[in-house]
Amino acid sequence: MNSIYFTEEHELFRESLKSFLKIEVVPHIEKWEKTGTIDRFIWKKFGEMGFFGIAYPEVYGGLNLDLFYTVIFLEELQKIKSSGFAAAMWAHAYLAMTHLNAEGGERIKQDYLTASISGDKIGALCISEPFGGSDVAGMRTTAEKKGNIYIINGSKTFITNGIYADYYVVAAKTNPALGNKGISMFLIDTNLNGITATKLDKLGWRASDTAEIAFDNVEIPEENLMGEEGKGFPYIMQHFALERLIMAINAHSRAEYAIEYTIDYMSQRQAFGTTIDKFQALRHTMVDHATDVEHCKVFNYAAVARLNQGEYVVKEATMAKLKSTKVADETIYSCLQMLGGYGYMEEYPLARLLRDSRLGPIGGGTSEILREILSKMIIDKQSYKPAVKKL
Repeated sequence: MNSIYFTEEHELFRESLKSFLKIEVVPHIEKWEKTGTIDRFIWKKFGEMGFFGIAYPEVYGGLNLDLFYTVIFLEELQKIKSSGFAAAMWAHAYLAMTHLNAEGGERIKQDYLTASISGDKIGALCISEPFGGSDVAGMRTTAEKKGNIYIINGSKTFITNGIYADYYVVAAKTNPALGNKGISMFLIDTNLNGITATKLDKLGWRASDTAEIAFDNVEIPEENLMGEEGKGFPYIMQHFALERLIMAINAHSRAEYAIEYTIDYMSQRQAFGTTIDKFQALRHTMVDHATDVEHCKVFNYAAVARLNQGEYVVKEATMAKLKSTKVADETIYSCLQMLGGYGYMEEYPLARLLRDSRLGPIGGGTSEILREILSKMIIDKQSYKPAVKKL
């Protein structure tokens, strides 16, 4: 099945990435998980290897490769025992940088996208708010124009890379009276006066940096408006399909890793005179989970192939995230159980994996919100088209 989507070049890329992660990342993972801080040097190393430029134009230092290279990037990051580290990398490369590439003007692309691809700048996407959550249109952050500047006031929360970042891509209301039609996108340097970033203490994703950010009369030049004023909501919606597919791929990959690890453990763990992989109840449980994960994987790959061809796969991406994150949680829960008491020990990977996986049905749109979006499509027969013309 994989040969439908992955060429020999893809597999060579996978092996190169796995080798890089093993040498440059894995030795530091435990330290980063315990300290909650990822050393900055690793972004530069990722940039030097071209991993941040996979999906971006060559003119800015990117590689302009198809989306299945991105799939490989995401899958392998889920298999090094730190979804938090993985999130820091893909949130930079596929949340913040996606908006730079799609809505940023030439100056922003030259100054920020190029530096982001090289790993010299770290970005964070700031949409969710303390009182908003999945209700993007209900955001309260404002951007008031005065002369040739915008003044930003408000707050954002659950922002991955919120402390590490050199710049924020921020959604704010330029015309609050217009609701979701009054939202615009801005680039804001993190070193400006009036910005406060507070690190949040999370259940999982411990290596990643998640922050609440406050903007108090932050002044930015008018040229830091990204795209057209008032088009922020369509821009955000436009990129949700990719974000949801990213989280779906992350889910099937970490579940796959959990199964592989657990089956290997079961082949070595003995009870009642035999290895526990010989007990029918345990065998059948693992087979059921492997089947569910494979179903998700096949569906996710098919959706990526359609997105790669330029189709607007918002329904399929929403289904992919909804199902894959649920399956991952259920699979990892069972895998931890297979390890018995050792599954509850921090020195084994399943405890961390269980905590990390729990973010899947929450981030990027909760499962409850996704079900309502799908209800509108399936039951109410509502259709969605690309909000803005594809660039």
